[in-house]
Amino acid sequence: MQVYASRAFNWRGAFAVHTWIAAKPPGVPRYTRYEVIGWNLRNRSTSISVSDDMPPDAQWYGVRPRVELTLHGAEAEEVIARLSAAVSAYPQAERYAAWPGPNSNTFVAYLAREIPQLHLAMPANAIGKDYLPNDRIIAKAPSGTGYQISLFGLFGILVAAVEGIELNVFGLVIGLDVARPALKLPGIGRLPDW
Repeated sequence: MQVYASRAFNWRGAFAVHTWIAAKPPGVPRYTRYEVIGWNLRNRSTSISVSDDMPPDAQWYGVRPRVELTLHGAEAEEVIARLSAAVSAYPQAERYAAWPGPNSNTFVAYLAREIPQLHLAMPANAIGKDYLPNDRIIAKAPSGTGYQISLFGLFGILVAAVEGIELNVFGLVIGLDVARPALKLPGIGRLPDW
């Protein structure tokens, strides 16, 4: 199973990425993509898309995605076993806002919090990752290795072993990753980007 990020559609790509999860249990021929797509709400009652119609690493509006996380074997199976229930429980499925959230990044961050075995550090330029569902103000970091305080995804701070220290101002993140030394800058993400 993998987590992907690709520059967001249109002008939003200058500031943010779109994230999704792709998973394939053993013996299944195709990957299933789990993501939130805002325009799904025009024709359906949910923004959630669960599909095996395209490759897990298909381009997002002409932009090649980047692999943010890969899990194999028993680790992947443990996450995949919990994925459907976590997707079904996502409380913002009937709402979508590109900024400050809830959006595709809110969804993936929610799944990471619900399935701590992911140990996922969301990209710093995943605007919406800090939008906490159900009007919460305090939550575990997506990696599960620390905590964050967030006011509707607009202002907040995150401190965690995997993510490092992040300050969120109007959805834009500036921070420092100590575990994998890097600066986190608005619109850019990590520098250096390894």
